Amino acid sequence: MGNKLLDERLVAVPAGRLARLGYITTVTASVAGSMAVGGMSQLVKRQRPVIKDLLLTPQNIFRITEQLAKMRGAAMKIGQLVSMDAGILLSPELAQIMARLRDNAYAMPPVQLKKVLNTQFQNSWLASFKKFDVHPIAAASIGQVHRAQLKDGRDLAIKVQYPGVTASIDSDVANVGVLIKMSGLLPKEFRLETYLEEGRQQLHKETDYVQEASNLKKFKELLKDAPQFVVPAVHAEWSTSNVLAMDYIAGTAIEDLDSETQDVRDNLIISLVELLLRELFDFGLMQTDPNFANYQYKPDTKQIVLLDFGAVTQIDPDLIEKYKRLVFSGLSNDMGGLLNAISSIGFIDASTSIEHRGRIIRMVCSVFEAILKDGTINFKNLELAEQLQAEGLALLEDGFLPPVLPIDVLLIQRKFAGIFLLATRLAAQVDIRKILWKETKMFP
Repeated sequence: MGNKLLDERLVAVPAGRLARLGYITTVTASVAGSMAVGGMSQLVKRQRPVIKDLLLTPQNIFRITEQLAKMRGAAMKIGQLVSMDAGILLSPELAQIMARLRDNAYAMPPVQLKKVLNTQFQNSWLASFKKFDVHPIAAASIGQVHRAQLKDGRDLAIKVQYPGVTASIDSDVANVGVLIKMSGLLPKEFRLETYLEEGRQQLHKETDYVQEASNLKKFKELLKDAPQFVVPAVHAEWSTSNVLAMDYIAGTAIEDLDSETQDVRDNLIISLVELLLRELFDFGLMQTDPNFANYQYKPDTKQIVLLDFGAVTQIDPDLIEKYKRLVFSGLSNDMGGLLNAISSIGFIDASTSIEHRGRIIRMVCSVFEAILKDGTINFKNLELAEQLQAEGLALLEDGFLPPVLPIDVLLIQRKFAGIFLLATRLAAQVDIRKILWKETKMFP
């Protein structure tokens, strides 16, 4: 059976550079016009226009998400990062609109899908299949997933990369950079180009399905002693650089489990936090895309299905030790060690003022204070998150310019943030200190 929502959102992927630039140009012109009208309206009311408020209106966010969703590829991927919000940085209304980029991506029409598959498989490839549903069961930024069954009975999930995605990464990243600069939300001194370049390189890695298949196999081996997780097996004979065939595993979207019992929700987050720490401290290998769609839940076996291993990063052993020192110092209430760890990772540098250093230290300390208070963090209570957000905004308003962080640090922090947001979504209550002690084996 097809997915009705996806069936209604069939739009061919624009593969050419000029076609994709047209989408960015259209949304830029539309948003700029809307901001001009909004600004004039505020001036008439004798109010001083605020660029952020003019840009982040429901209408403008809708325009942006619609265009990025139709483009897919790197442009949509960047937008998805913005959508991972717990209603703290964005209002609940705007967060809901941005979530469209995670939940309701446009899909390729069957005609375009067939053209792509014909370039990837041998002639008469369809004869090997008993069933092949042309309606995707999932559609995301880089590819869409189809359920199929071979004549030998194997039930497959086949991920098909959108045409032109790899070739368009460089231009997409440059175009989205223009859109970000136009917004005026970043300080002029902010070194956006450095981050865009790192993001461009990372996206090229994520579009390599041969590498993703290898990552799947690695994690299946690494987690063979963790029965709470399921990693699909790869079917190499039906996989290419643009198609990835793996086991089809039925499950429930993990973010939809907010009606489950408290124990189920708590255990889910405990498992994912433990996995995160194993990736960082034991494996030195981390799946750094915590998009909620990358996790599913099997209620019958109480297992978590892990999907999408395109964004896997090998972590430098030196960086692992720095994070260990950060955690150890925080839980030991060692301010000197904490400052050294924060500095060595790169959160502050020689250009950071004494006042800003103090604020950043206080922000980090508040996290460890919450962990040490009684161990259990109630993620339904957003007081700590709101406090951190207020501190962060105060820093920016005071002229703090963050140092350029290594891409590995950005990806690790992205994973931390994603698991935090999922824990918030599920209103989990978790003894974080106990997990840290268990996983790191370095605390009393």
